[in-house]
Amino acid sequence: MSSNTRVLYIGFTSNLPERVRQHKIGYFPGFCQKYNCHRLVYYELHDDAESGISREKQLKSMSRRKKVYLLEEKNPLWLDLSEYEEWLRTDNEE
Repeated sequence: MSSNTRVLYIGFTSNLPERVRQHKIGYFPGFCQKYNCHRLVYYELHDDAESGISREKQLKSMSRRKKVYLLEEKNPLWLDLSEYEEWLRTDNEE
């Protein structure tokens, strides 16, 4: 997740569409709410929680420069992917 000023937040979830919605409405007090990290700019899918959590820890240990490089390989404009990824939307969203 990212803010409009490109503050980055990395987290793991087993339900990405729901977690994105929660961040967008400021459901969780703390870092994301404080820095307004409500834009999905990068994500990875994993087959199981263990590999996802392991990757989360790996990403968190990277320098910001490496994180930005990885993100910009897939999303050079820092677009909010939740607005473009069909599988993230619910039936009542357009």
